[in-house]
Amino acid sequence: MNTQPARDELSSEQLQELVVSSLEDFKALDIQLIDVSGNSPLTECMVIASGNSRRHVKSMAENLVVRAKVAGTPPLGVEGAREGEWVLVDLNDVIVHLMLPQTREFYNLEKLWEVSIERRSGINSST
Repeated sequence: MNTQPARDELSSEQLQELVVSSLEDFKALDIQLIDVSGNSPLTECMVIASGNSRRHVKSMAENLVVRAKVAGTPPLGVEGAREGEWVLVDLNDVIVHLMLPQTREFYNLEKLWEVSIERRSGINSST
């Protein structure tokens, strides 16, 4: 059984461009792309961005979902949209984290992935 949706319309790079464009259109703050291919079995890229209010975070997520659907790549899931403090949009090859600045600072996903990638690199280079 194939668990991955058929997605001939967009490559991973095109999907990343769609995400960034969508977030820029809605004035996302501090958009970061983190290449996790080879470090995560879940996805190829994490995108992290901030919004200046819960409403802003929710609006960015809603816009992204609509644009992804129009492009033929509906999300596998959306979590946290009701609260709007941290919304995760799973687009399979790209997982998007939209957060309030204080939530982003608290969880510091950029640092978490940086450490994970450094550790994996260290393990690979020592073998």
